[in-house]
Amino acid sequence: MGPPGDGGVVRGDEGSRTPGAAPDARTPGGERGAAHDRGRHTVLLGMAPGVGKTYRALQDLRRARDAGRDAVVAVVETHGRAETALQTEGLEVLPRRTLEHRGIVQHELDLPGLLARAGRGGAAPIRTTPGTSSPEARPPAPAGVAPPADAGRLLVLVDELAHTNAPGTEHAKRWQDVDVALAAGIDVISTVNVQHLESLNDQVMELTGVRVRETVPDRVLVDAEDVVVIDLPPEALLQRLRDGQIYPVERVPAALNNFFRIERLTALRETALLQVAEEVGARRLSARPARVRDDGAGPVGTRTEHLDQPRLGDDVVDAVRERVLVLVSANGSGQRVLRRAWRSARRLRAHVDVLHVQRPGRRPSAAAEERLAGLGSLCGLLGVELLVVEDDDIDVAAARVVRERGSTYVFVGVPRPPTGLRRAAAWLPPALSGARDPLPVRLWRRLPGVDVRIVSDRRDRPER
Repeated sequence: MGPPGDGGVVRGDEGSRTPGAAPDARTPGGERGAAHDRGRHTVLLGMAPGVGKTYRALQDLRRARDAGRDAVVAVVETHGRAETALQTEGLEVLPRRTLEHRGIVQHELDLPGLLARAGRGGAAPIRTTPGTSSPEARPPAPAGVAPPADAGRLLVLVDELAHTNAPGTEHAKRWQDVDVALAAGIDVISTVNVQHLESLNDQVMELTGVRVRETVPDRVLVDAEDVVVIDLPPEALLQRLRDGQIYPVERVPAALNNFFRIERLTALRETALLQVAEEVGARRLSARPARVRDDGAGPVGTRTEHLDQPRLGDDVVDAVRERVLVLVSANGSGQRVLRRAWRSARRLRAHVDVLHVQRPGRRPSAAAEERLAGLGSLCGLLGVELLVVEDDDIDVAAARVVRERGSTYVFVGVPRPPTGLRRAAAWLPPALSGARDPLPVRLWRRLPGVDVRIVSDRRDRPER
């Protein structure tokens, strides 16, 4: 696969963080505090396989190594692409762990080995790329040129964040391995496609007709110091596919008839660009250390962070803070409503609470319990709290929580249409039928001054 295109690359604001992210501990002089020496995370985001994420990541790793960094390939997935594999030559590659599960041998990231390698610093290389006798030695810094400030920190490439690890490893997902590496002070370059973001799972299903099973929590991108879109026009990606640079030739016709359709790739490209545009906007508007120019010590444009400076928007953000309450049911729409509401709350920079109301004394069915457990897992991935309360009336319970939590928005799914006798009674006047207003109407009446939003199912939209 050829190198990724440079046009259209969108970068997050380097060194900044979005709301809800852990602070990047630094001293007033701009250096990381030793007590909170967390690694820096750069995520390369793509719209689809084959745009050049791994190729670009390997190039970045090599450039860092040539500049004096201690740089290692922790795990790379070349998928048989010769040009990508060529980029690993001369780089130190960490050996993988080999595990067998149900007769299938799998090769995974060796997290203990990576942590040990970080502890050794610039020790002798562990393994070289096949076909080379040894990794290329890091060139010495030119005379009179100081090495980079982070030269002593290990920089690693971890490909495919959404990968599911084999049983027997420390974590279920590769992004969890990365989180441990970052906590250990290791800088990480990683890759992921936009369709693997948890909050976009339903939207990607609507765009492509494919339900993605391997997902990454959005907070991974939120917490990353840098997010880079590896952009490629869909037409160029399709040409790479036809040329056999992405999949073997025998798999190309099936790919062209399924995932790699021009309209799907165009929609995914727009989604990836919008995702990072929103991320950049959230970082710029969030309450974070103001970035000010140095007092003449550095060249024009030099910026540092001063923790004693006022934070941008502190006096505004607290005064207009929004809070979202999401009502979810234990049916098939609960996760879709939550994902859509969560993304809307991100744009509002609002705190999110999730509420599920059960009838008192009524034991939920096994299927409902399973769906409720799935909602709990999704809340954990999105970093929000799930409240489960008992009440005969959903609107009464919701109004109580709104008052307790100070919610300014309520998100609710589309009410289910009446069936059976209720459907027949809907034709009668309310005084005769005893029918209740739909839940959104009842919420609107009980919650003056609170916005009530109905999350529709976009699959029901009429075709254009």
